Amino acid sequence: MNKIGFDSKKYVEEQTRYISERVNDYDKLYLEFGGKLIGDKHAKRVLPGFDEDAKLKILQRLADKSEIVICVYAGDIERNKIRGDYGITYDMEVFRLIDEFREYGLLVNSVVITRYHGQPNTKLFINKLEKRDIKVYRHQSIDGYPSNIEMIVSEEGFGSNPYIETTRPIVVMTAPGGGSG
Repeated sequence: MNKIGFDSKKYVEEQTRYISERVNDYDKLYLEFGGKLIGDKHAKRVLPGFDEDAKLKILQRLADKSEIVICVYAGDIERNKIRGDYGITYDMEVFRLIDEFREYGLLVNSVVITRYHGQPNTKLFINKLEKRDIKVYRHQSIDGYPSNIEMIVSEEGFGSNPYIETTRPIVVMTAPGGGSG
């Protein structure tokens, strides 16, 4: 008897159903999936039977209700941080992700640059994004993050950064790599 440890088909069906039901309770439902949205080989390795593109399949089923916002830390752009799996810098990974998501019929609405303070390489990256008609939001560091909750949720904290405009009820937040968003 050949048993699988994880039922990807059931996972996709149930997660899609659950997200579809949950979005009705909110004006916006913000989601962040653990691991990669496309080609999650780590999940496939630790969950026998997991489809490495299961999260992508969920998003494709919700494509008419969802959009993707990519966040990237300005420091990763400045340091030319490289993804170990693809051997490309985070700025190139953002462009690759945008293209790949769009190939699958998913809307990438914008890119958020986190902890931005006018860094020169990041300025060049922003210009490249804007030349591709991608909306870019610049978010500065917040003093006391992550422990000073009162400051973080104040007008001087999150309130000091521009609001990210979204057009669909499901907003998926992602990044080019762990810790970059």
